[in-house]
Amino acid sequence: MKTEFGLQSIFVSFLTGEKLKLPDDELVLELLPEFVDTWIEDIDVTFPKHLTDRNADEMYRLAHTLKGSCYQFGLDELGDMGIEIMGHVKSENWDKIAQYHDPLKNKFVEIQNFLAQNT
Repeated sequence: MKTEFGLQSIFVSFLTGEKLKLPDDELVLELLPEFVDTWIEDIDVTFPKHLTDRNADEMYRLAHTLKGSCYQFGLDELGDMGIEIMGHVKSENWDKIAQYHDPLKNKFVEIQNFLAQNT
């Protein structure tokens, strides 16, 4: 299957295990590792704090930022998770929100590892 290697197809391919090609855009390659590192820190520190505090406003803001920023980098699966979390915040389903911590962290670590091996 031949695909165009836009940023979105790169990470979809990565998450499905298909062979990848990194984007040619040097700015994206320069920004992506820091973007991923920042999200890993937010998931480790900020996410649990908002969860423990049951701070709906801040958790919604974090999920909204996750959604928008991940879509901008072509990380649609993570952006979709942001939308799902926003819905759970609105319904105050804190147990469901808590279940997103590990999948979010795992996806960002997976991308971080891929970048470390391929840039």
